[in-house]
Amino acid sequence: MIERQLDIPTPHGATTTFIVHPERDGPHPVIFFFMDAPAIREELRDMARRLATSGYYVILPNLYYRAGVMEIGPLGDPDVRTRMMELMNGLTIEMVMSDTEALLAFVDQDPAAADGPMGAVGYCMSGQFAINAAASFPDLFGAAASMYGTFLVTDRENSPHLMARQAKGELYFGCAETDHWAPMATVEALTRSLAEDGIDAEVELYPGVEHGFAFPQRAAYNKEAAERHWERLNALFARQLG
Repeated sequence: MIERQLDIPTPHGATTTFIVHPERDGPHPVIFFFMDAPAIREELRDMARRLATSGYYVILPNLYYRAGVMEIGPLGDPDVRTRMMELMNGLTIEMVMSDTEALLAFVDQDPAAADGPMGAVGYCMSGQFAINAAASFPDLFGAAASMYGTFLVTDRENSPHLMARQAKGELYFGCAETDHWAPMATVEALTRSLAEDGIDAEVELYPGVEHGFAFPQRAAYNKEAAERHWERLNALFARQLG
């Protein structure tokens, strides 16, 4: 595998970005991996590596660069959790779509990245960003996945459940049965909206698990559900990216 960490320019500075892809048989289809609220850490890099082993060029940008933050530390520290919430609430879909546009320009010039449909995946706070990337750049993204995503149904014009209408790629929503951040009422509203609009999307409920179940270093980690989530992601990207 080839790994790089680069500062990629954006209209608001530069985002330190981890890129990983196979060494051979390139160029490789691109997958945008949007980080969750606890920020960049080795756990996420390992997940990016796992995606890359299936033959993808995975790009994992730091979304907190505007605040000058890369890694924030263990969530068991109350001060860290407070800082995490401040950082998370300081991000908007508009900010991340601006970043995505800059990252797309970089990817377009990188010979290791293949032409053709791209994928996106986001966890927790970034489920909305993955879906909105597919909607904001519909001719570029062939698939997008939100894993226990938050803020998927809001009263804003760019709410993911509404923006999904603009996506041309296949969408997947993996939801935890027990999720303070995305309760069943939200999951049901999302499912109804997507069905009513005839969106090419699947909403799957993972029973008996909690928000964060796919992260190996989190207390909510559930191996069986985590492995099923990997199976779903790999199948989605194989169908739509090749």
